[in-house]
Amino acid sequence: MTPHSSSASRRYPWYVRLIFALQRRRYGAELESARLWGRIPKGFLALTLLYRALDRSSSPIDPALRSLLTVRVSQINWCDFCVDLNSALALQRHVTEAKLEALSDFEHSPLFSEREKAALAYAETVTRSNAKVGEALTARLGTHFDEQALVELTALVAFQNLSSKFNAALGVAPQGFCRR
Repeated sequence: MTPHSSSASRRYPWYVRLIFALQRRRYGAELESARLWGRIPKGFLALTLLYRALDRSSSPIDPALRSLLTVRVSQINWCDFCVDLNSALALQRHVTEAKLEALSDFEHSPLFSEREKAALAYAETVTRSNAKVGEALTARLGTHFDEQALVELTALVAFQNLSSKFNAALGVAPQGFCRR
């Protein structure tokens, strides 16, 4: 399915057009995935509000770690669009290119802190359908995250799973946001 199929002729409600305008201002273009979500206007609005609630300055999960988590979940779910967009955001949040390149092997990399490794291990476990969060991982997380942070971490991972699985299933291609 191509993101443009009949989207040019489709009339979007004002609030979807507003989201598109904000995307053009932030990214220089409308996101292809947004055009697809725009076909479900109220769902798209709710999804946008949920993302804004999770990716806020007062989050107990720092911006760089949020970006690392979204990139890793996107890698696991084979979402090239999400890897592209979230990698660009990670670079803006001062994540190094070396760290992004080492992300798939974070457990063995000295580039990642123990807090980051615990969060990324959790994100991988939650993302993989054949895995279960065990006591050892729960204990590991407990040394770095309080209950509120763990709830937000889980919500972010769940959101990114929804987003990356949606985009991957519909074949949303990268838009060239990250040129690394």
